[in-house]
Parts: sequence; structure tokens; C-alpha cells
Amino acid sequence: MGRYAVIMAGGKGERFWPLSTSKQPKQLLALVGDKPLIAQAVDRLADLMPPDHVFVVTNADLVDATRAAAPQLPLENIVGEPIGRDTAAAVACGGALVKARDAHGVFAVLTADQVMGDLDVFAATLKGGMELAEQNDILVTIGIEPTFPSTGFGYIESGDNFRSVGDIEFRKAVRFVEKPDMATATEYLSTGKFYWNSGMFIWSVQSLEKAFGAHCPVMRELMDALTGFAKEGKIVEGMDATYPTLGKISVDYALMEKADNIVMACGTFAWDDVGSWPALESHFPQDENGNTKIGDVEILNADGNIVYSKDRLTAVIGVKDLIVVQADGVTLVCPKDRAQDIKQMVVALRKKGGYDTLL
Repeated sequence: MGRYAVIMAGGKGERFWPLSTSKQPKQLLALVGDKPLIAQAVDRLADLMPPDHVFVVTNADLVDATRAAAPQLPLENIVGEPIGRDTAAAVACGGALVKARDAHGVFAVLTADQVMGDLDVFAATLKGGMELAEQNDILVTIGIEPTFPSTGFGYIESGDNFRSVGDIEFRKAVRFVEKPDMATATEYLSTGKFYWNSGMFIWSVQSLEKAFGAHCPVMRELMDALTGFAKEGKIVEGMDATYPTLGKISVDYALMEKADNIVMACGTFAWDDVGSWPALESHFPQDENGNTKIGDVEILNADGNIVYSKDRLTAVIGVKDLIVVQADGVTLVCPKDRAQDIKQMVVALRKKGGYDTLL
């Protein structure tokens, strides 16, 4: 069995507006580190497989920008969906790309907008998961050992031990649960059984086909159809033909909440999905008043703010717990505890019209 990876890179990153836009979404930005997040995702695989075994599924209008951000990949390995149909379709597309190359292959499904640390542990986790997926008819997911009771992540409840590969422990997955409130998240952590749902998976082509066939036949049909197109080097034409009639469905709902052969890797590496502006506080130093300053920023008598302004000076005086962003001619001011509402603002501006170049 060959080993491959499919990186999903179709997100809009609207919670990082105005820095992240539809033309330059989060995965194409160097939010943390000196490379775009998609380039970092590809670099993490360098010691695990050759570049031509790494595929990226993005949006059709982002293919050129993604190829520029990840030039180490063959051009044909980066493909664009004509319309977004959520993660199950992206997984089926990735599965087709792998199957067209290797019908007995095993592949990891990763995302383009996560930040990792302890990369040797991450690599060992992927290797262990691939080894188990080669040997068993299982769907492997990676749970992240929680470090605090987050209400921003979904959780996986783990059960009995399945096996260990080296230092990596694998457990049977009991259930997937949605983002909890604080009391529930605190209770989850107290049990030692709950892990953050990272949205990363590992499986063989054959196990994925079997699971789609049992739990989401429309995705099995999509994967079969796209495999035929991929073998002819025409997967883009295949997506153009099949996607318009597809409904939106996540891979969690299509498979992971229904299958009974799920194994969870206990991920002990540092991980963050960098979902919104407050996440940057974990990745940048703070001043003596708890302010996170990125770019050309001056602060006076202010506490606990996040200020991003790389293209011009932004000065902040006497305020507390705000997000202040200056990017591409747009200024955003928002309380930190309303960061999730930034997406609603983007939706409202899009409906109002006249701001397309800023969104």
C-alpha cells in the first residue's frame, strides 16, 4: 500500500476578515509563522511521503493562488471544486485522486488552516494511524488531548484501548459531540475520556469506499464517478459535471457519527485550528498589560486587546478586550467575546452589496 495525504483547503476564513477575504482566505495567509498556512501543512509531510503523494482540494478560483503558495507540489495535484459542498464531497474527491493512483492506498485527510507543534509527535501519529489503517478495516480519526475546557471545538469520547504503535495510543471512539457549553466542557475534561475533534482522518481507499457505501451512498457514487474522471486526468471536468446536484454534508455527519469501526489516535502534539482572531493570543507575545500587537501598533493605557496593523500605524488608547484590525483599507473594531460575529458582518456586507472587493 502506498501512503498519501489529501489536504482540504476550501475554507473562506471569514472570522479573520478583513485580513482574510474570499480571494485571499486564511489558508493563504502567514497568520502564524513566515509561510502561508497551506505551505506549512505541506511542509509537515515532507519526511512522510514524496510531494507527488500529496493532494490539495481547494476552491476553483483559488487553484492558482494555492499553487503559488505550495510550489513544491505538482500542479496537477492541486484541484479546485466548482462550488463548496462541505467536507464529505472534498473527502470523496480526495479519495478519487488517491484511488486513481493506487486502489490499495492509505491516505490522511488533513486541513490547510491548522497550526501544529511537536512535529515529530505529529509525524509519529500519522505513521501509526497509517500502519493501523493498512492492517484493519477501520476509520482513524485524530483526537487532540485537551488543555482547557474549550467551547469552540467539538469533542470525541474515547473508549477502550485499540492498540499502541510506538508511543502513540489508539482507542476505540465512542461518539462525537458538538461544541459544548462551558459546564459541559469542564465535565468532559474531568473524565479524561474526551478529546478535541481535530477534523483529521486516516483510512484506506477500500475502507472509505465501504463506509461511504454503508452510510452515505451518494458520496460512494461521487467517489466512483470522480475516480473514472481522475484516471483520465479530467477530475475537474468530473466535478463540474457532478457537483451542481450534490447536497452539502460534512464527513462527520456522513460517516463519523454513524460508523462503528472508528479508532481515535490520542494526539499529544500541540494543535490549534486558529479559528478566529482571539486564537492569535496563543501564538504571539503579549505586553505587560496583556495586549497582543501585530504590526505597526502603539498602545497607551489599554488592556487585553488584539491589534493587527501591518500596513499602517494603528494607535489604541484606553480600551479593553477589543479586536482592532487594519487591513486592505478596512478597519474592524470588535469586542473579543464577539469575535464569532465577524462572520455575520461579512454576510451582512455581502447582502448589502458594493463591498465585493473587500470581502
